[in-house]
Amino acid sequence: MKNLLLFCLILMTLACNQTPGTYENIDWQGHRGARGVYPENTWAAFQYAIDQNMTTLEMDVVITQDEKVVLSHEPFLNHKICLDTAGNPISEAEEKEWNIYKMTYEDLKKCDCGSIKNPDFPHQKTVSSPKPLLYDIIKKTIEYCEKEGKELPYMNVEIKYEDGMQNEYHPKIKKFNNLVFKVLFMEYPKEKWNIQSFDFDVLKHFHKTYPKVPLAALVYKSGAWEQQFEELGFTPAIYSPYHQLVDKNMVTALHEKGVKIIPWTVNEEKDASRLLKIGVDGIITDYPELADKFRNNP
Repeated sequence: MKNLLLFCLILMTLACNQTPGTYENIDWQGHRGARGVYPENTWAAFQYAIDQNMTTLEMDVVITQDEKVVLSHEPFLNHKICLDTAGNPISEAEEKEWNIYKMTYEDLKKCDCGSIKNPDFPHQKTVSSPKPLLYDIIKKTIEYCEKEGKELPYMNVEIKYEDGMQNEYHPKIKKFNNLVFKVLFMEYPKEKWNIQSFDFDVLKHFHKTYPKVPLAALVYKSGAWEQQFEELGFTPAIYSPYHQLVDKNMVTALHEKGVKIIPWTVNEEKDASRLLKIGVDGIITDYPELADKFRNNP
């Protein structure tokens, strides 16, 4: 009996001290492509993420005046990373005046959102780039993967919607969702993408209108996921909380419900290690090369 208990103790110790390289089937997601390395939501960032063998490309979408689906985290030109149509810097005070929903894409693409190094990521490489169309990123992804003989990555597309901003910084939910769905449905394999949002009304509408599309519930606050699911009115395919809110009990409970848990945004090796040890299904990171520290490289 003592030998059996000792053997079990050894197994438990090994399980709690997994070494990098033992984690398989982890969904590594390049946040905004590879924000720590290249300008966010640009082809350069997504290409780098593909080259680093990210499973998923995570991205944000907004809508222009002429109803084009564009990759951008904000519905305006962020003063930290964008130049105006004349190539001039934008002040923080005036950035929201550069409202993407009030601009045609012809005007928007004159704005460079890649030549200014993001001050939050000092090692980021600059690459001149307008905010790209979702359509164009899809096409480039397909062409590049075919050329390089790589498997197509998954796409995790976040709808940037905020209640109270309808018709000001974005269309109403129905139009917003339909515009995004149309591009993805027509241009990318249906088994290769999902929709995520912090706004539960966006997810509710998507679930009702397009019930086969996997949905991810993004949350800033956690610990009460049962109430959040009750508010949603359905169980999402993916639960994506801020990474510091995730613990083993949450992972276990969500897995019992058949829900994947993919926290954001994980940039430190120690944080990734903790999360992987407690069994998360994926990691969203600004630094795709972080995955190499945990992959089983022969």
